[in-house]
Amino acid sequence: MASNSLWRVDLHLHTHHSRDCAVTPRRVVEVARERGLSRIAITDHNSIQGALEAKSIAPDFVIVGEEVKTESGELLAYFIQERIPPGLSLEETARRIRAQGGVVGVSHPLDQLRREAVGREALRRILPLLDCIEVFNSRVIFSSDNARTRALAQECGVAGTAGSDAHSTYEIGRAYVEMRAFQSPVEFLEALREGRTTGRLSTPLIHIISTINKLRKRRI
Repeated sequence: MASNSLWRVDLHLHTHHSRDCAVTPRRVVEVARERGLSRIAITDHNSIQGALEAKSIAPDFVIVGEEVKTESGELLAYFIQERIPPGLSLEETARRIRAQGGVVGVSHPLDQLRREAVGREALRRILPLLDCIEVFNSRVIFSSDNARTRALAQECGVAGTAGSDAHSTYEIGRAYVEMRAFQSPVEFLEALREGRTTGRLSTPLIHIISTINKLRKRRI
């Protein structure tokens, strides 16, 4: 890839280490490369195992991340080395991400159909601790939820991210940020502020796949 080419970076993907996904880390990497992505962030629910496995397969391709369930919704952690435990406050979770030199994000914060959404009031409360906000999530049912999130991020002056939130191979790469190359968390944030988010919504039927995966794993 030429040095002046923009990278396509999907910043929200899951593997079978999330209980609602059945795709292996290796398969996620394979499909992401086939779709023309330049980098991906593996952000399993309350786990970094899938991200570590994917990074061992493709060290220069994978950002180790985690989607952490807090007392008040979910945060996204990027560039971490150790798992952040679930169930903490938003503030404590953000502080633990920062303590690892990681980047603090928030996933689908204004999705009106997800119980895990942080919501506007809590989001404003933790703005001083946020580095970025997911302004496009492909699993959002109502596009207006993404639009409201984008407007809020712009109003607050916080960088926006985009992610497919993929729980199946079909979804991988449906949303990404076009941004210049980066190597470190600092360079990532600098590039993110100048980047462009783009994406397509997935069919609402993909949520059925997640439900089936949960039921299957309960039987194991």
